[in-house]
Amino acid sequence: MNQQPGQPLPPVRTFTLGEVRSVAFSPDGRYVVQGGAAVILIDVPGNKILRAFAGHTGLVNAVAFSPDGTRLATGSVDKTIKLWEVSSGSEIRILIGHSATVNSVAFNPIGSLLASGSADATIKLWAIGVR
Repeated sequence: MNQQPGQPLPPVRTFTLGEVRSVAFSPDGRYVVQGGAAVILIDVPGNKILRAFAGHTGLVNAVAFSPDGTRLATGSVDKTIKLWEVSSGSEIRILIGHSATVNSVAFNPIGSLLASGSADATIKLWAIGVR
């Protein structure tokens, strides 16, 4: 690619899926997940939507894959964090404890802890175990 400095870089692909508030690649780069009006898993090489994860009652501000790529964490304006099984789309667990919108989620490098940040001015660490 011979892009000149300062020149706009065109997208390789565009997916139009409703309001998007966050995106994350899986550790192997095969999937992209969208958080926003919906949580949607996209197969990048296949160029297709695989599934939606339904369960939050508000917009999803944050998405993150576990380091091994088997789990997904989502944080929402509904003040909850949900853990999902990526392969099936099943909800594994709901984490309740924030008193305001959840704005960010992140796994530790081995996937045993999840950090969440909220508009309630707190960061919470959740012991979610390793799979």
